[in-house]
Amino acid sequence: MTHLSSSDPPKELREVVKNIEFELESRLDTLALPENLLEAAKYAVMNGGKRVRPALSILCCEAVGGTIEQAMPAAVAVEFIHCFSLVHDDLPAIDNDDLRRGQPTLHIKSGEAMAVLAGDLLLPVAFSQLISETFTIKQQATLTKLLASATSDMVIGQVYDTLGGLPKHLNPQEQLEEIHRNKTGALIQCACEMGAICGGATEEQFNAISTFGRANGLLFQIVDDLIDLHGSTEHVGKATGKDEVAGKTTYPGTIGVEESKRAVQELQKQAESALSTLKSGAETLVSFNLWMAQRTR
Repeated sequence: MTHLSSSDPPKELREVVKNIEFELESRLDTLALPENLLEAAKYAVMNGGKRVRPALSILCCEAVGGTIEQAMPAAVAVEFIHCFSLVHDDLPAIDNDDLRRGQPTLHIKSGEAMAVLAGDLLLPVAFSQLISETFTIKQQATLTKLLASATSDMVIGQVYDTLGGLPKHLNPQEQLEEIHRNKTGALIQCACEMGAICGGATEEQFNAISTFGRANGLLFQIVDDLIDLHGSTEHVGKATGKDEVAGKTTYPGTIGVEESKRAVQELQKQAESALSTLKSGAETLVSFNLWMAQRTR
């Protein structure tokens, strides 16, 4: 397997992202919105981003025999949910961030009221993507249930991370995993599972993709914790070092840097192992998984 640069995503991902970028913007353009709200929504969505979640939806769909066209509505939906969460997380009441993707956050650019409202808008717009002729009625129901559950879990994880309320019976490492699996992992796992549903996956294929997504979701957040600890603001595109200053619960802060790196390696292996039943259809996902473990921003 080719060793990837830690900041260079696989070629297949870059090609998929071009299609995703076009669809995100074109679907926003179809909405009948006040000009200032459309501008804010576009700024929230189109202001850069790795597009990890929608790409996973598409690649997981292809891995079970589907096509990019089949997965695109779900891919757009999951990215709108992600962007809505970023806009609200950046607000002064939560993370109080001034930078996102190397640019001023939406509340800095357009004011807090517009940031709240643009984020609010993206939530229903996301779910409207799933009412598509691309899907059967059964697929629409399954996709809606998956995305609603993951969005709820994401909010729960954010509450755990910022306001507390974690189950008391969990030890510190278990509490940390509970935060990460909800706050970040749930939507990544959901993106993978939605792709499998779009591609008409068998039960065995769906279970393999779900296991892959669960491992990859936690891996993604541990790598983010390491990036926040070691990365520069200029390279990462957002403020770094804030987790430690804010006293947030992170993997490096709880189990140490080296143990965190070992956890990443183990999760990367778990994710790759889950894909073994998909055979040749999962080659791109294997490369993607390796890049996720090695990325530096």
